Amino acid sequence: MIPVSLIPATRREELKFRLLRKSDLSPVNYKRVAEADGKEVHWDEIVKGYEYERDKFVVLKEEDFARVDVEATQSVEIINFVNLKDVEPLLFYKPYYLEVGKGGDKAYVLLRDALLKAGKIAIATVVIRTRQRLAAVKPQRNGLILELMHFPEELIDVSEFKAPAERTAGKAELRMANQLIESMTSKWDPDIYTDEYHYALEKMIQEKIEVGHEEHRTPPKKKRPANVVDLVSVLQDSIRQSQEKQNSAKSIRKPKSSSRKKAA
Repeated sequence: MIPVSLIPATRREELKFRLLRKSDLSPVNYKRVAEADGKEVHWDEIVKGYEYERDKFVVLKEEDFARVDVEATQSVEIINFVNLKDVEPLLFYKPYYLEVGKGGDKAYVLLRDALLKAGKIAIATVVIRTRQRLAAVKPQRNGLILELMHFPEELIDVSEFKAPAERTAGKAELRMANQLIESMTSKWDPDIYTDEYHYALEKMIQEKIEVGHEEHRTPPKKKRPANVVDLVSVLQDSIRQSQEKQNSAKSIRKPKSSSRKKAA
């Protein structure tokens, strides 16, 4: 048993907006309205229902949900160990830092180092907000992370994905694509990737606060970054140039062939 705490490893601060009446900027509240008659429904009149057929519902009460709640053990129960490369990447979706608790340092480091040496991850279950979830315990340089996972049945079957008509790329096109990738390859630097939309929206809001709420400005046209490459266009241009050279070479060879026939 290793005492640990779950610490969120990601943070996304969304800008929140309120609905306002245009005439006086009075906040507009959401109303719970019944479809049958359009009347507002109070909270004490609302129940939860599951639609098992169109317009047919079965009502579930709080005690019904309590009957299926799993025990909140406040622990990470390891099921088995597997190779990371064998797990479908789409299953992972939310990471947490596993912070070691009092007295657990030695066991924590032992698990981390053992996983690193074996090249494996632990598949586990953890209860968060009374719901049991699948998770993976992954070793990092300085510690362990727990990454929540979808259950396999939650993934959409790949057969529902529209596959491209072309199954394989040509050798020449693949060679050009590899050259392009090599030319744009650089060392991983996470600091160069930012949420530009979020910061631009935040800046625009601050400007409106400073100059007055009613002023409207036409946003300047955003220039396309020079380092963003349309791979398909690049490849198409390269292929077209290659074909033009081939056609040109053929047209040069044809007269020579006909002149030899006349000579003969």
